Amino acid sequence: MPVLDLDDLPSALPRKGALTGVDAGEKTLGVAFCDALWTVATPHSVIRKTKFTDDAAALFRLMDERGSTALVIGLPFNMDGTEGPRCQSCRALGRNLLRLRPDLIITFQDERLSTAAVQRTMIQEADLSRGKRAAVVDRAAAAWILDSALDRLRGT
Repeated sequence: MPVLDLDDLPSALPRKGALTGVDAGEKTLGVAFCDALWTVATPHSVIRKTKFTDDAAALFRLMDERGSTALVIGLPFNMDGTEGPRCQSCRALGRNLLRLRPDLIITFQDERLSTAAVQRTMIQEADLSRGKRAAVVDRAAAAWILDSALDRLRGT
């Protein structure tokens, strides 16, 4: 399955089902899921990167457990809307995942400022210390990315 534009995602899915959100960092993959009705995104876990095939197997295992129908990968555009090395890395992640699972449906979601937004919320709303924020920021950013995609899919 090719990489799809987010707007084309609903018509490409065989059924509505859970979606997986990924915040791809240099050392970790933050993972979040939404429910089958695409109502709310929930932070799930963090995969510490080791070897790509092991990382992919862990991600696929989580997706299979949740019955996930597609993957939404955050795309960290530069503030001016251009793509830099981190965007290229995220696109390469998508291509490499497709090599291992050709039937996978992948789309990308602009994730500019996702980590900053999550950090700000954790400080202002939850008053979390730096150490506690570090433990949950990647999976919370994945939920933020997925929630942004859900908002676009719902037209809000």
